[in-house]
Amino acid sequence: MNLKITALLLTTALVPVLKHGNNPNHVAKDVPIKGTWELVSGVTIQKGDTTFTDYRKGQRQIKIINDTHFAFLNHDLKMGKEGTPVFVAGGGKYTLKGNQYTEHLEYCNYREWENKTFTFTVTLKKDTLTQRGMEKDEKIGVDREIIEKYVKSID
Repeated sequence: MNLKITALLLTTALVPVLKHGNNPNHVAKDVPIKGTWELVSGVTIQKGDTTFTDYRKGQRQIKIINDTHFAFLNHDLKMGKEGTPVFVAGGGKYTLKGNQYTEHLEYCNYREWENKTFTFTVTLKKDTLTQRGMEKDEKIGVDREIIEKYVKSID
């Protein structure tokens, strides 16, 4: 009798899981990316070389994501008065389907990057958003994988 009850419970538990997995109309839940994020680190892999950057040393970058648009701002912490001044800004529209995040870069102070589209996989673990994907465009001579880690800023 216990075997029949166990089999019935397992069947009852597995049916929704199997049904969900085989449903072609199922839409993956979007990763909750809206908010203000601070870039803390990045890895760039290009031509077999891997470069790690700690974005908390000497500079600060934030990414702001709302319902339809993203924007990023990066600047050095010496206010451009020491070393090489840094200021990078850009933004545009994005789409998010499950964990596939696609940026359509409409504005950028590096103008040759404008009107480019880049697709990334995003994951969220606690307050850390990881964005991973390829930046590839022959016209501007870029072909690299990037992995960026952002921490949610208090809004």
